[in-house]
Amino acid sequence: MNTSPEMPSEADLARLAEEIADIAEQSQRLIGDFMDRTQDTTAAAEAQSDSLGIGQAFMDYATQLAANPARLMEAQTALWTQYASLWQTTMQRMSGHDAASVAEPEKGDRRFKDADWSENVVFDYIKQSYLLASRWMTDQAEQTEGLDEHTAHKVEFYTRQFVDAMSPSNFVATNPQVLRETVESRGENLISGLKNMLNDMERGHGELRISQTDMDAFEVGKNIAITEGKVVYQNDLMQLIHYEPTTETQFAKPS
Repeated sequence: MNTSPEMPSEADLARLAEEIADIAEQSQRLIGDFMDRTQDTTAAAEAQSDSLGIGQAFMDYATQLAANPARLMEAQTALWTQYASLWQTTMQRMSGHDAASVAEPEKGDRRFKDADWSENVVFDYIKQSYLLASRWMTDQAEQTEGLDEHTAHKVEFYTRQFVDAMSPSNFVATNPQVLRETVESRGENLISGLKNMLNDMERGHGELRISQTDMDAFEVGKNIAITEGKVVYQNDLMQLIHYEPTTETQFAKPS
């Protein structure tokens, strides 16, 4: 027996309205800060546009793809064939028949662990369609010949970043788990996420600076030390700090 969803109470509606008003006020302030910063940094940004050479790398990549049209046509034909198979198996499932998947996530891919990605025909189609396209794009980036090693690595890296960013699990409308939580929480999960994003932007003075830890969770002398030390090695990922000893005697090597 179907039942209608419980209507939100007046208190829930009042709290929601208050949260939306806070978000609107914070957003307006951030937009103002962003516009001020934009006016000051436009010239510098234009001077530094494509400083990493990403655009040039993909222009070289496109040139190499066009230089071998037979190979590109073969790859496109293979992709179309896979999509035709996906459409056929989806129609079979929608008709109540079992059908083998055309594309399955790699083992350990946690993006599609929710049961609806496999059990719901629509989300299964979205998942497989994405997997086919993303794998095709990464395969072309990895297999294209004629690029120097540095450019090839750059194309492969940014292609992977792009296809990962476009995963359907990253969008509300195509993520079954997020849709369920949105319905169950009456949208409060989205409001909470938006508030977190605005706080990250406020921390970055208009730029998105994602918080990776709770800065209020640390207390000097309790769970964070202030022992004197110096950085003895660093790279793009970490810093190695050598702290000065605080005891009268020490081991020759840390044990």
